[in-house]
Amino acid sequence: MPVEKGPICGILCDMEVHNAKVSDAKAICSLINYYAEHDKMLFRSLAEIYENLQTFLVAEQEGKTIGCCALEVIWADLAEIKSLAIDSENRGKGIGTALVTAALEQARYLGIPQVFALTLEPRFFERVGFTVTRKEDLPMKVWSDCAKCPKQSECDEVAMIRRLGDDVSQSGEIPVQRSLWG
Repeated sequence: MPVEKGPICGILCDMEVHNAKVSDAKAICSLINYYAEHDKMLFRSLAEIYENLQTFLVAEQEGKTIGCCALEVIWADLAEIKSLAIDSENRGKGIGTALVTAALEQARYLGIPQVFALTLEPRFFERVGFTVTRKEDLPMKVWSDCAKCPKQSECDEVAMIRRLGDDVSQSGEIPVQRSLWG
């Protein structure tokens, strides 16, 4: 899905967000593990990336992967945005917003009414419509990754949720970004 051109364009004009392909796996792994090395997210092995490749979206510019995120379905009414990572040279340019927007569109298409994220960047998620929620209000299935986290006893992540409500597609058609599934 190419990002629409407008009067204020910048990097987003040359960027495309699409479902990840096998050829994106190494770049996704590299992006995620860069942040993991800085204690900002969990490490993911290349095998884990391949096993979950269908959950990932990537942002690409001139053939280079500059961002990624995953949408993992937790249950019939809940999905998680995870592994949101942007190339350090391109942070603050709207790439994360474009990826989260695309993930929310996928959630709408799937009929999932709410999406959450566990994050160290709550202000970013507030800007894209999420609100703070109590971790205790999320189902236990959410905590499977926490068992692998070295900070599990002193978790510093903030739980954020966005209720999609009436925005969820009832027709089964992809609301805006048809090319995500093409």
